[in-house]
Amino acid sequence: MGISTLISTSTASNSSSIDITSGLDSTYDEYMFVCTAINPAENSRNFTFQVNAADESGFNETITSSSFRAYHYENDSAAALEYDGDQDQAQGTAYQNLSQSNGNGSDECCAGILHLFNPSSTTYVKHFYSRFNGLHDSDVSMGDFIAGYINTTAAIDEISFKMAAGNFDGVIQMYGIS
Repeated sequence: MGISTLISTSTASNSSSIDITSGLDSTYDEYMFVCTAINPAENSRNFTFQVNAADESGFNETITSSSFRAYHYENDSAAALEYDGDQDQAQGTAYQNLSQSNGNGSDECCAGILHLFNPSSTTYVKHFYSRFNGLHDSDVSMGDFIAGYINTTAAIDEISFKMAAGNFDGVIQMYGIS
């Protein structure tokens, strides 16, 4: 990893989404989104993201992705590392899950990092990968690993983060990596 430069910090307080609509440009070939203390207002909610191509709206670009997860129950009753096809998209336009079934208790939240590569390219699709960990609503520590690509050669200049349903609290920082 290269040198990281903080571009923006966005704070959600019972917000429906955080939409970053500036600063995602050709300055850097890689952008990193650090998400901390992401806590849904409602129990068992997935934390997600989606993007817009330049001059587009609706946060509905086509995504292909793959997912695996590691989990460990708080009471030590079960643990596993497994492929998680329910989180995959195959040329889908929905928001991509980053962390699933997050609990809304005061001791529950998720945190993680999303990397997005060459968003300003008008030649290639845009690759991404993420690593998140959260306390699942059933007292399970869940690590989600997601990777894929946004299937457009148009430049990406906006990104949106939200729960699959309901509001959330948390902080998202955008960094440029050089």
